[in-house]
Amino acid sequence: MKQLFFLSFIALVSLTACKNSNGKADASGTFEANEVIVSAESSGKLTSFVIEEGQTIAKDSVVGTVDGTSISLQKEQVESSIQALGEKTMDVSPQVKLLEDQLAVQQSQLTNLLHEQGRIQSLLKQDAATGKQLDDINAQIDVAKRSMHVTRQQIQVQQNNVATQNRSILSEGKPLQKRVAQLEDQLRKTSIINPVAGTVLTKYAEQGEITSTGKALYKIADLSTITLRAYITGTQLSQVKLGQTVKVMVDDGASKYKEYSGTLSWVSDKAEFTPKTIQTKDERANLVYATRIKVKNDGYLKIGMYGEIKFGNQ
Repeated sequence: MKQLFFLSFIALVSLTACKNSNGKADASGTFEANEVIVSAESSGKLTSFVIEEGQTIAKDSVVGTVDGTSISLQKEQVESSIQALGEKTMDVSPQVKLLEDQLAVQQSQLTNLLHEQGRIQSLLKQDAATGKQLDDINAQIDVAKRSMHVTRQQIQVQQNNVATQNRSILSEGKPLQKRVAQLEDQLRKTSIINPVAGTVLTKYAEQGEITSTGKALYKIADLSTITLRAYITGTQLSQVKLGQTVKVMVDDGASKYKEYSGTLSWVSDKAEFTPKTIQTKDERANLVYATRIKVKNDGYLKIGMYGEIKFGNQ
């Protein structure tokens, strides 16, 4: 009889200990993730869109394209206009070459006149020439020098005029080049590039549909690490600190829990009224503080799943 009483006492103690270890959690909430809605940056037909819900996609992957034929044709048209501007410019070389040849002839004539001037000056010293002959040759030399000066001015004026005209023509190309850059940017935006690594949660469009700038195409989130948003009372604030490791529990069958290790990454600095779907340790508390606990996901945790936490080694 004593032995039976002793065994009953041991069983009661064990049951009580088990009940205490599975008591109410310190806080509870639901799992969430940073969701990103990817939208189209260009309008047109989705010529390709190769994603499916549940698919894992790497960052910067090209997941689709929008028809950019119209933009490409506009770009080619503007580039042709730029090329046509180059053909409108003038080449001053032929005109300058003609004037330079003329200047060379004038220089040769001047050289001959200077030689003749020297000869007449020598003859004049020997009384073999007259002063009028020297005056005539000096006048011819002066005319030759003036002609050469005019020719040089003509070369300069020709170069300046053509350069000014060409600058005026080529200045029209700057706005066109800016337009080409704009069209190239629009062409880049016809490629749908995934902005973050993660799992596709929802797909809003299909290949072949017409989309527009800003229209949502799909929603993606990184589920490798998931966040439990839980609420604690003001009396529990002294039990927590940023970076603290906590025990996270989720349902695993009818009466079992699956446990994870989580890290407290954020605590709100403002209290709020208890959400209707949340029960905290002190159910009488009207105000609670939101927290976020980062949990490494093994694939079991899902967005919206209910979870509980315990602080310390409770």
